[in-house]
Amino acid sequence: MRRLPVYLLLDTSGSMKGTPIESVKVGLEAMIASLRQDPFALESVCISIITFDREVKQLMPLTELENMQLPDIQTPESGPTHLGEALEVLCRKVDAEVQLSTPEKKGDWMPLLFIMTDGKPSDLQKYNQMIPEIKKRHFGSIIACAAGDKADPKPLELLTNQVYSLDTTDSTVFRQFFKWVSASVSMGNRSIGASDELLLPPPPPEVHTVI
Repeated sequence: MRRLPVYLLLDTSGSMKGTPIESVKVGLEAMIASLRQDPFALESVCISIITFDREVKQLMPLTELENMQLPDIQTPESGPTHLGEALEVLCRKVDAEVQLSTPEKKGDWMPLLFIMTDGKPSDLQKYNQMIPEIKKRHFGSIIACAAGDKADPKPLELLTNQVYSLDTTDSTVFRQFFKWVSASVSMGNRSIGASDELLLPPPPPEVHTVI
């Protein structure tokens, strides 16, 4: 069975400490529970979680849904948002983990990337350098979420035309966002291969399209 790799890049900078990061955990649990009810996803979806603050960590390498146990996600008291470095780590992980097609064997489907931040990149020069590198990896879809009123969607728009915003970072909103992510993954799981473009389901009212 060909895998559908899904990478989640999650902002864990100091501003996410407390209620916001706890809300993210609730949302992730809802997303995994929803995907596990989809037999198509259960057969092929693999998820990796990468967090970024002053440090970038791959908390979970690509892991099959049925074997997933959500890692403990921590946030520092304060500190920068190294999204550029996170994209650099992501490129290394994709190169190492995603199986490419060969003449003898079909590889994985094109990976999906979801980015969530409540700020903007502190390492803007590195971030801008990594944008063409990300585009070389041929993601099936890149979806970026600017969460809360301090998030700046403009840098995200340089990376993808699928940028969405959340007004708040409470658990209800994050739960809706991650349920929508799971619906997007499920839809991608069915449509990938039939089309080069992932057609997203309509976002819930809490998730606004950035135009």
